[in-house]
Amino acid sequence: MADRLVILDTETTGIDPKQGHRIIEIGCVEMIDRKLTNRHFHVYVNPEREVEIEAFNVHGISNEFLSDKPVFRDVAQDFLEFIKGAELIIHNAPFDVGFMDHEFSLLGGMPKTNDVCTVFDTLQFARKKHPGQKNNLDALCRRYGIDNSHRELHGALLDSEILADVYLLMTGGQTSLGLSNDDFNNKDGADSSAWTIRRLDSDRSMLKVIRANDSELELHDERLDLIERGSGRVLWRQ
Repeated sequence: MADRLVILDTETTGIDPKQGHRIIEIGCVEMIDRKLTNRHFHVYVNPEREVEIEAFNVHGISNEFLSDKPVFRDVAQDFLEFIKGAELIIHNAPFDVGFMDHEFSLLGGMPKTNDVCTVFDTLQFARKKHPGQKNNLDALCRRYGIDNSHRELHGALLDSEILADVYLLMTGGQTSLGLSNDDFNNKDGADSSAWTIRRLDSDRSMLKVIRANDSELELHDERLDLIERGSGRVLWRQ
């Protein structure tokens, strides 16, 4: 079955759901087998309370703008169906999951996020990968050479799209492979531009790998240039 990821972000009226703060925007993009599918879920939500000025200064979403938007109970089922069964990719996941679980609890009879999804926290991953460095979304964009110049204010859908790029670059390392000498011996006259490798997993499944053509190699070099500008070090060029 294809690996389905949902990259998710929310905006809220404040920082703590225990103080009655609510979700005002949800943005999600879908990725299958590490490729964006162009499916997304995006909605603004009337929080039935005021947006704090500190929060407004971050996302720019006003009380007036939200006044005619649906309340969470009207979008909850569609939202749940979109994320159900996926792995959620979230930057600082405890914040967003805490708000999601709070909204679900207010409705009664709704599951918690972890009952229907797994969660991958890109902030926690980035802190382990880049200890002692800034690891907010803007810092990661600079590190990985991702253009976020169009991001003047936070927005849930825009931030989830940016996070999708960050996630792919942060987790795009080489898969461990076990190569045997027989794999490179062209005993049966097969095309030498293709060979077989054994993936180090439980089923020892066989993968046929085709050497990249000139166009693909050029695209690969462009991607390495992008990574090099962000991190300053590219393993494949050492």
